Formats: sequence, structure tokens, C-alpha cells
Amino acid sequence: MADDTGDGTGAGARRASPALVAGRVLACTVGFAVFAASGVVWYEYKQLTDGMTTSGVIAETKKDAPKHLDNSVNLLLIGLDSRKNMDGTDLPPEFVQDELHAGHSSDIGGYNTNSLILLHIPANGGKVQAVSIPRDDYVMTYGADGSQLGMAKIKEAYGAAKEKADAGLRAKGLKGADLEKAGRDIGRAATIRTVQKFLDQPVDHIAEVNLMGFYDIAKALQPIDVCLTHDTRDPAMEGQGSGADFHKGVNHLNASQALSFVRQRHNLDGPDGNTGDFARTHRQQAFISSVVHNLKQKGVLGDLAKMQELMGVVQKDLVIDNEWNVLDFAQQAPNLTGGNVEFNTLTFDGFGTRNGQDVNLVTPAKVQKVVKQLFGYADAAPAPADPTGTPGGPAAASAPATTAPPAATTPPAAARPVTVDVFNASSAAGVTSAGEARALVAMGFREGRTGSAGTRPKTTTVSYGKGAKEAAEQIAARYGVTAAESAATAADHVVVTLGTAFTGVEADPPAPPAGAAPTDPAANLPMQGPAVDAQSDGGIPCVY
Repeated sequence: MADDTGDGTGAGARRASPALVAGRVLACTVGFAVFAASGVVWYEYKQLTDGMTTSGVIAETKKDAPKHLDNSVNLLLIGLDSRKNMDGTDLPPEFVQDELHAGHSSDIGGYNTNSLILLHIPANGGKVQAVSIPRDDYVMTYGADGSQLGMAKIKEAYGAAKEKADAGLRAKGLKGADLEKAGRDIGRAATIRTVQKFLDQPVDHIAEVNLMGFYDIAKALQPIDVCLTHDTRDPAMEGQGSGADFHKGVNHLNASQALSFVRQRHNLDGPDGNTGDFARTHRQQAFISSVVHNLKQKGVLGDLAKMQELMGVVQKDLVIDNEWNVLDFAQQAPNLTGGNVEFNTLTFDGFGTRNGQDVNLVTPAKVQKVVKQLFGYADAAPAPADPTGTPGGPAAASAPATTAPPAATTPPAAARPVTVDVFNASSAAGVTSAGEARALVAMGFREGRTGSAGTRPKTTTVSYGKGAKEAAEQIAARYGVTAAESAATAADHVVVTLGTAFTGVEADPPAPPAGAAPTDPAANLPMQGPAVDAQSDGGIPCVY
């Protein structure tokens, strides 16, 4: 297995908003970008985003994506293990070897996505949940058009799709930088579709960065503080090893050391499943937290001039999708820069060998259930069992969960506010119209009127007025019913009448006692090692 990377660091500001810079910085810090936003004027936004490299792949991949159950936003951060520039030319070999400690050739690593993080921003505030997908998870991979490429490590979808499309692109007369751009777009689309199918979650936005991007951002921000629970070394010898040489406690890293920190995967056998790739994943997560902490400490967040300077570095290394509506996104992103982010690493069934490669065996239905619980959604029914009985086998990887929702559409409340009135006809213990209204507000809708129902239907009903159809469908999915249009319901309103047989939504957690501390949604969920909380240790969490 090649000594890979894909653990870029990213910093980013996409506009004059503190959140946006953090986003970009976040991105490159691990090979991805997270965009945060808080209000800024349009001309400042344009100043920061002019010259950015964008990709139009999201428009196609949204067409058959799983449907959002609320108005949350999912960001896919992609760390590309590529030693090439954006135009496809090679990085200088001496730079790759001496500064990046990433071998001696730009051909090493290919176009593997060795870092994949899906970052979930809740619809109505609260802690941001981020899940890292282990790069060696053996899943069904998909091409840019949604067709199956075959079972492979999830990191290989990007490069496989790009390579498969190469001959056709050349036949169209593409070459040089144009050929590289088109090939990478196909790789991005394949990665998005594969992640969407595997996790049964929609991808709203992407940010991608390669090794060079990580290095440039780290150099612009150095020194960056990280914290380790033990001493560790990983000498770089003949292209092997990251060059890591760190001590227990806080370490102050320059750009080259930062890359060694997030790429180390040797000499990492430790507690809580912290072995090799998984310990490295936890380091990537901790590094994101440290970079955002660094931005705040240096006063970059909120300072337009400093953000513009940083963006000058980011522009040549970072790729984002072209559908970012930063002004809308600003309402949902403040927790990113506030450090209210928790990172978890998805677990798997066990190790195996497929086609001569060491892989992680996974059962998609299990993974999807864990992700839904982590993101605060109702449990999905189990996916059909793989008839071969092999965890993560072809049938399991390609079969959707039985509750898989229809194709994605833009969440209604993101476009226009929808108000929900809730009336209760149920006498079940613990069921109240106010309680249900709070649950719907948590999905991103406005709270309207509550109270006792004037009618007593046995089954819960959902009706909607003009402009609220999509919102009503999301709400109806919560109760397992079908929404109906009603001329008696005001425009941009949905009316929920809890039926006499309604006893609550099974997956809703019981309400905590008054004054109780909020519970951790990841508690008791199977994950690979402990969570990395961006708020721990003052923004510099200690990892193995």
C-alpha cells in the first residue's frame, strides 16, 4: 500500500466572513474545506472569492441524492492524494521528497481520496457532527454518471472514474490543463455519488485540496500547535515514513512538520483502536480544530485584510463547488468557527483481503444507521441482507436501505421560511403539541400555533398551503404519512394534526430532565476510537 496523503490542511475564507475563512482553512488543514459564514457584504464576498477554482459537479450529483429530512447542510471535505498541480503537471521531485516527505515521484498516490470527511451542520444550530470515512472501506463505487464501477476501496472511486473517462475526453480534443480539469470533475462526481450511496446521505457542497494545498496553508499559518498523548517517531526513509518526530504534549509545527503530523501511520499502535490509519484520521480531525484555533488567536477571523492575504494562498490549491450561497449559509455556520464541532471515525466489521488488497469490510446498512443516529434522524429499517453472507459484499454495498427517500430536492425552508402549526388529538402520555412543535423547529421550520385539535383523526395528518409542498413532504416523512394540499391552509404553512393513535416518533430520544446537561449524540454508537471534540483543551485536543 503506497504511503499516501490526502490529509491536506485547508484554510479558507470564501468571503469577508470569519466563518468562511475558517472554512477554507479547515479544508486545507485536512485536505478539505469547511465554509463557515457570518454576515458580510456582497462586495467583500466577491473580493475573497474572485479567482477561486470551482466545480459544477454538484448539480448532477444532487439529482439522485438521498433526500434531506430537514434543512441541515452536509459538506464533503476531500483530501486528494495527488502530487500534481491543478493543471496536471508534476510537483518538483525534490520538493515532494524533502518538504512533503511524500516519496520521490509525483506518480505516487495517484488520485486516491485518502481523506473523506462528511460534515453535518444542523438545521437549527447545535453541535456540528463530522464523520471521517476510513479510506480502505470496501464498498460499491460509482462513476460520475451513477453507474457501478465495482467493489473497491472507497478512496479509489476518484482515480478509477478519472482514468476510465480519459480516452473519451481525449477523443473530444481535450488536452493539458483542460483534460486535467475535466478528468478531476469526473473523479469528484464519482466520489460524491459513492459517498452518498454508502452513507445514504446527500452531499450539498464539496471542498477539495491536495498535498500542496495543505503545505501552502500550513506555511501561511505556521507555527501551528498540536498536542500528543505520547512521544512518537516515523523516520522518512526511501519514500517510506512521514518524517514525524514529536514529543508528548504540545508541539509547535512548521509546514513540513504539520504534513508529517497528519500523514504519520507507522508506530501508532495504541489504545482505543488508535492503530495506523485510524490514529492518523484522529490527527487530521485534531489538526482542523487546531487550525481554527490558530486563526482566532492570530486575529484572522473577522479581519478582511488578513483573510484576503490568506485567500491569495488558498486560491491556487482549493476547489469548491459552484453552488455555495454564502449569504444563506451564514445562518447555519457560526458553530464551525465557535469550535462546536465533534469528529468521529466510522467503524467497520473487520479486516479482510479482496483482490490482493487489505481492506476494511463494512455493512452499509449498519453504517447508514449509525450516521442517521449521529445526525439526529430516525432509525432506518435494515437494508436487505447480502445473500453471500459477506460483510460489505456486493449486494450489501449496492442495495439501498428499505427506507431510502426519493431523489433530493432543495430543502424548502432554505429557500423560504415555512411555518408549522401543530394540533394534538392524542391522549398518549408525553405527547403534546408543543413538544412536537419543538421537534419540527429542530428540523429547521418556524413554530406556529399549537394546541388541541378540533378534529380527532386516528392517523396523523399533514396538510399544506401554496409554496409549502416540499416542507410538508419532509414533515410527513417524520410521521410515515402522505402530505395533502389544502386550500384552507395558508401559503407557506403546514398543519400537523397528531392522530388519536399517535404515541410519539419511535426514534425520538426521551426529553432530558429539566436542567440536565445535553447528551452526546455519539454516545453508545460504534465508532473507531474516541471522538475528537474541537472544544476540548482550549481548541487543541490531544490525540495519540
